[in-house]
Amino acid sequence: MAMEIDLPKPEVLFRAAEDGDASLFASLSREALDRARSLRNEDGRSLLHVAASFGRSEVVDVISAADPSINGVNSKDEEGWAPIHSAASIGNAEIVEILLSRGGDVNLINDGGRTALHYAASKGWLKVAEVLISHGAKINKKDKVGCTPLHRAASTGKSELCELLIEEGADVDVVDKAGQTPIMHAVICQNQQVALLLIRHGADLDVEDKEGYTALGRASDDFRRILIDAAKAMLEG
Repeated sequence: MAMEIDLPKPEVLFRAAEDGDASLFASLSREALDRARSLRNEDGRSLLHVAASFGRSEVVDVISAADPSINGVNSKDEEGWAPIHSAASIGNAEIVEILLSRGGDVNLINDGGRTALHYAASKGWLKVAEVLISHGAKINKKDKVGCTPLHRAASTGKSELCELLIEEGADVDVVDKAGQTPIMHAVICQNQQVALLLIRHGADLDVEDKEGYTALGRASDDFRRILIDAAKAMLEG
């Protein structure tokens, strides 16, 4: 019964995780902390999930300091998100580092088939992406709709992230389930800087998607002229 006595109510613990009250968790006995790690809220999220989502690195450090079999570092919520997905999505490289050092799976996927790198790419979190890649993140991993991290970064106009991914081996002409390449995503989302960057890295403008459109076919008249000029400049070298 002693374990129950020294464990605060779940709502108190979840509030502490959200607020970053690491001292509360540090004060728990080992048995109580082990019990706390098994708690889940109505969304299937653990205390570690919550702390990671709110950028509470000290709380993450305390809760994850156990064997990966019990620390919950790779546990998933109802949408398949693990703490590393949340940490990558908010751009907290420190928490990503902690989670990986405590047994976090860098290539763990959620229900959408996305890894932490997909989220770092779409948000443009360069440091987080560098950390993930240094720990073996798969550059060309496709999610459930066939998008790679490069597709995601191209869609949101994150040129620095696109550059990093390409330097690390991203396929510039990879297609998603709609047959669309990263440059098509950049064109559709009106991300001119990314589109020009992809052309400089040899993106193929003649690839047709499943509706028969090329990147040029998806572009507005003005955008098309810019792309054609850029492609000609590349050819003329």
